Amino acid sequence: MIESYLSSRLLVSYALLVSEGSDAVDRITAQWRRERPDLDSTPMEVIGRITRLSALIQRELDRVFAQHGLAGADFDVLATLRRSEAPLTPGALSRSTMVTTGGMTKLLDRLEARGLIRREPDARDRRGRLIVLTDDGRALADRTVEAHLENEQRLLADLSEAEREKLAALLRELLIALDARPGDAAKR
Repeated sequence: MIESYLSSRLLVSYALLVSEGSDAVDRITAQWRRERPDLDSTPMEVIGRITRLSALIQRELDRVFAQHGLAGADFDVLATLRRSEAPLTPGALSRSTMVTTGGMTKLLDRLEARGLIRREPDARDRRGRLIVLTDDGRALADRTVEAHLENEQRLLADLSEAEREKLAALLRELLIALDARPGDAAKR
């Protein structure tokens, strides 16, 4: 019995190490199954991969943004303004980009100092300001979004169009479910 147990543990570990289609998450979940077979480690197969992919993708996105002299948050603001139909308030930008209002002020100061945005009075609210892209900001946003989309295409090149659509649909479903229950994602 013990020989069978040890043999199966070694075979599982060995198969995962040499399998072409395995990744670090496969190795981690195999280790948990070996050490704690009473636990269901299958959620790690999804969450672990999303977490690992997030880190790898962010590194690749940041590389492209840096080539254009931007940080990710800088691009987020410029892209939000570029696709907006009208100038936005700092509060609206903050909500659209998930940057805190305090962080947004510093970010806008930096972009304004570089001549990429300008603050204009809000005709509807004398105390308010509207954030507007300058011509240089618009041009930089356009160049960067082109490089950004090329980069995203490169990152997804190993997936077929059908696989991308299926993955996008599944991720959308999970995101909608988790967004609908803020602070309660762990209970699902």
